Amino acid sequence: MKCPFCGHKEDRVVDSRSTRDDEAVRRRRECTLCNARYTTYEYVERSPVMVVKADGRRVSYEREKILGGLLKACEKRPVARESLEQLVDGV
Repeated sequence: MKCPFCGHKEDRVVDSRSTRDDEAVRRRRECTLCNARYTTYEYVERSPVMVVKADGRRVSYEREKILGGLLKACEKRPVARESLEQLVDGV
């Protein structure tokens, strides 16, 4: 992490804890060069799941569309619907 005070690229984490809503991690850092302390917050970046089509297009993931395709593919096979739903839920 780059120090906001002196620009040095090395620091150490002094304290680390979750925020109240558990949506981020708060870290107290200390620069190894100038000893300045500063706080950083780390958030999980939630990006939508995308499906890459055969022609290279990208479309957003639709659970029901994937499940429908799997049901059609396994129509005459001894595959339980519950197992297909678990598969789709695992994506």
